[in-house]
Amino acid sequence: MNVPCVRVARESGEATRRRLADADLLDHDHEITVSEGHLYIPIVDADAVPADFEVVDYEPPTRETQTTPTDILGFEPSYERLGEIVILDEDDPERAREIANAIVASDLTADTVVNRASKIKGELRIRDWDVLVGDSTETVHREYGHEFHLDIDTVYFSPRLATERHRIVEQIHPDERVFDMFAGVGPFAIPAAAAGAEVVACDLNAAAVEFLRENAVRNDVSDRLTAIHGDVRTVADDYEGWADRLVMNLPHSANEFLDTAVLLAGDECLIHLYDIQHEDDPFGPGLEAVRAAAEPAYEVAVVEERIVRSYAPHEYNVCLDVRLTKA
Repeated sequence: MNVPCVRVARESGEATRRRLADADLLDHDHEITVSEGHLYIPIVDADAVPADFEVVDYEPPTRETQTTPTDILGFEPSYERLGEIVILDEDDPERAREIANAIVASDLTADTVVNRASKIKGELRIRDWDVLVGDSTETVHREYGHEFHLDIDTVYFSPRLATERHRIVEQIHPDERVFDMFAGVGPFAIPAAAAGAEVVACDLNAAAVEFLRENAVRNDVSDRLTAIHGDVRTVADDYEGWADRLVMNLPHSANEFLDTAVLLAGDECLIHLYDIQHEDDPFGPGLEAVRAAAEPAYEVAVVEERIVRSYAPHEYNVCLDVRLTKA
């Protein structure tokens, strides 16, 4: 039976699938099919598909029923995927073990199952884990056509920000100069370099920078990406006035680095400032801090105010996109 499908070149398949998934348009009753260099991705509502996609009628195979952790447990567990690692966030160790066993018994593929054992801590923003299944906390995470090798035991990485990272990368033009001030293993920096930008990526975590350099090679962008281990405040003098775009993804603390951001900014520079703020005024404190650091040397204009996700009760993880223009 023919069903509506988005037809897309194979190399664009993962990015397309993610966009359709974010819009809740995937038809999970039929398989994604490859034919003659194209992917056919079944969808539930052809009229809701963005206009830049091609929708065709196609006859994909019906998806065979698979056993899920929910089928085994009798309730729907909460977890997230990072490469071949399944991450739980359970306060009860016995419940965590029960869920891990169900994941192993299900058709869900996973090499490792871990449970969060601490909050994010320290200036390197890492946490402790209880490893319930498997023996390695390393994995390769794939996101919008890029691969990131990482170890969750030594670096911070959030798969929940994939759509937000893609939003930024889609704005980047070839030959831009992008400075990622808190780069981690490169989820902003590497796609930016792949988009044609010249990228400088800095991080305080030595392990993250090692993975960043490896991932630059893995994604064939090492010729356009300079990875630096260290505090960005000690690096900035070498790049004074250099950046066309600054990524400041260090919620809770990024405001403390705005003087450094202004030093890095060129005559015109777009700053993506990530922050955690109360729902009553999610963007005001960030904008006030930018103005205090940049004015009167720069004119400050808000480009976009974006709530990325809920962070805690009455608190949001937000992004403030601000353009600085030399006065």
